[in-house]
Amino acid sequence: MVIPMAKKDKKYLPPSGAGLVRYFDEETKGPKLSPEQVVIMTVILAVFCIALRFSYS
Repeated sequence: MVIPMAKKDKKYLPPSGAGLVRYFDEETKGPKLSPEQVVIMTVILAVFCIALRFSYS
């Protein structure tokens, strides 16, 4: 004896990201920097600013 499966009503929902901009999909033409490069440049800038402060005081 075979029991027929109940038919499922298909209900379509809107996409979860409807109307939202996904910025990580967009390409920019600017320089690509890794997090390590940003940290190194920040440390260099901080050392430079401290050196300038001590040289003029």
